[in-house]
Amino acid sequence: MNKLMGRLVQNSFVLFLFAMVSVPVSAQPGTDPTVWNESMDRFAREDRINPPPTGAIVLTGSSSIARWNDQAAKALAPLTVIPRGFGGSVMNDVLYHLDTVALKYQPRAILIYEGDNDTAYGLPEEHIVGAFKQIVAKVHEELPETRIYVMAVKPSTLRVDVWESAQQVSAAYKEVAKNDPLVYYIDSATPFLKADGSVMTDIFIEDGLHLNDMGNLIWGSIIRASLMPQEARYE
Repeated sequence: MNKLMGRLVQNSFVLFLFAMVSVPVSAQPGTDPTVWNESMDRFAREDRINPPPTGAIVLTGSSSIARWNDQAAKALAPLTVIPRGFGGSVMNDVLYHLDTVALKYQPRAILIYEGDNDTAYGLPEEHIVGAFKQIVAKVHEELPETRIYVMAVKPSTLRVDVWESAQQVSAAYKEVAKNDPLVYYIDSATPFLKADGSVMTDIFIEDGLHLNDMGNLIWGSIIRASLMPQEARYE
């Protein structure tokens, strides 16, 4: 009986170890870009119903862009934009789905907002910035005249604990833009900070992360002011 119990305990321990090493990578948020396949299918359906024009401006990224999808065209008029944000995404998701969310439209410019979820999920800075650099390289290769706008990670009351990491990521984006004439850095952080450097508290909905109407007005004005100097001439 004791030998039988011993074998059962041993077998249970082996099964436990196997289960631990068999956990898929997707258990870590932000590491499985295929979770967005359904969103890509939805974009494809929208394209079939209402084919977007070539030479427009693609807006892509996480929820701060995705929640603004329906407002973008009006807020940025007369600029022609294609809203392709997918909430909850990280920079590597944009890289993985770059053909679907951007390149297929042959845009004259691509605006990206990522880094918010990346830093909250604890993804390393080199992973986030490395994915962005790969995006830049791929765009340059396939669309050598297309401009890329990268937005700084905005502050929020929910994610104060990762604000330092977010600032480091934004600084790395800025450095990429400094060394590439087709990459433009958008400071989408400072306008949401008080004079003492703390984040505004009246620009978010109840979750402390997503923007309310006033926050979206600021958000839209940041994007508009950044795009218009370069992009208005092509309308």
